[in-house]
Amino acid sequence: MTEHRWLLADSAWWGQDTWWGRCALPLCGDLPAGPPRAREQVPEAALETYLPGTLLPGLHDSHVHSGLVELRKVRAGGIARVDDLGSSPTRIAELIAHDDPSLPVCRFAGAMLTAPGGYPSTREWAQPDLYRQVTSGSDARRAVAEQRDLGASSIKITLHTRAGPVLGDDVLRVIVDTAHDYGLEVVAHAEGAETFSTVLSHGVDRLAHVPWTERIDEATLAAARDMTWISTLDIHGHGRPTAELECAQDNLRRFREHGGTVRYGTDLGNGPLPLGVNAREVTAMQQAGMSVDDVLLAMTDPDLCAPPCVVPGGLDADPAGLAAALATARVVPAPVEDEPGKDRAHD
Repeated sequence: MTEHRWLLADSAWWGQDTWWGRCALPLCGDLPAGPPRAREQVPEAALETYLPGTLLPGLHDSHVHSGLVELRKVRAGGIARVDDLGSSPTRIAELIAHDDPSLPVCRFAGAMLTAPGGYPSTREWAQPDLYRQVTSGSDARRAVAEQRDLGASSIKITLHTRAGPVLGDDVLRVIVDTAHDYGLEVVAHAEGAETFSTVLSHGVDRLAHVPWTERIDEATLAAARDMTWISTLDIHGHGRPTAELECAQDNLRRFREHGGTVRYGTDLGNGPLPLGVNAREVTAMQQAGMSVDDVLLAMTDPDLCAPPCVVPGGLDADPAGLAAALATARVVPAPVEDEPGKDRAHD
């Protein structure tokens, strides 16, 4: 039988309505080997480490730009896993090629696929290989294959009607169909009138941002319930109330009422956002009607391979303290060799 190291903690949250008191989490290397267990299930003479506080599955930011932020600081701020939705593919490949425990686990979409002259090609912050301009259907197949060959786990497209040309329907159809043939999800930056309806009609899987430029009608939200939306609410004001934030929160609240799935994401690299867990993002999600369990589900996925996190001061079901507590979360470091049976005094 495989021998695990065990993390002993005062409490744990491990899925919808799954709160544990004093418990133990089995680790294989630095990854969870299963859900928490009762302390009594820890084998005699097992390697144990006591961590005061609450254990969580690895916290996950589903929208970052690694080329615009320092990933080591993101992990030091409590984020165990990131989805990069637009950075130099070669830069990301360099990062993940090194088995560096100071980095979060990283999945990436590679270069953003856009129309010639489309967003973000006109932005000063956009490095030349952060985006890929797609000229035709045959070029779309090549562009998707290029990202896949670099190791991309998803494909990102941009439709920003206020910042230049956008991909045409024929090209969009090829991008989505080719990505799906490769088993890759398609993530869309949709900004401007009718862009959400466009990506929905083409079978896009995820939105990089909750829509904030228009109120989505109920029938369209019902049709979109199988999509996943990434929150990124805090980019609309960075803690200040704005019309864009209010619109996004309204769309998010009603999307969830139709059964839609929401993932926590911050768009790190876009403005003054904290490197790590963003308490303002958590608060904005709560203001849109998300409970403590809803927020934790949006920020974690026990099935994803990432080290667990710990909230040192503890976490409970009180919504008032959620944002501040999560801002203190830290990724559990890779285990070091200890003497067998260490910390049994805490049982």
